[in-house]
Amino acid sequence: MTESSAVPGIDSSVPPSGTGCVECLAADGWWFHLRRCAQCGHIGCCDSSPEQHASRHAAESGHQIVRSFEPGEDWFWHYGESEYYNGPELAPPAAHPETQPVPGGNVPTGWQGKLHR
Repeated sequence: MTESSAVPGIDSSVPPSGTGCVECLAADGWWFHLRRCAQCGHIGCCDSSPEQHASRHAAESGHQIVRSFEPGEDWFWHYGESEYYNGPELAPPAAHPETQPVPGGNVPTGWQGKLHR
């Protein structure tokens, strides 16, 4: 793991964009787990989710570092380097509400068969 203090692209003052995947919510879609952009706060769905919005955001914006937005998880991931990082506390909240179901959004019947593995 690399210390985030040596890594540009983390802004600990920016709050998350919401409690669900921005793009999935706009399209009445669904997600499995959530990731938070450590630079701009964008909340996107993980790579197991059908649309993989967090990694798409990283590719399109150049914001390469995300933090898990799941309760009880505090790890950072750098998409460009495919490596975990230790990072600072980010502006609250640190995760979606514990009462929010996983998966979230407009979850279809048989969702397990729609996950990327």
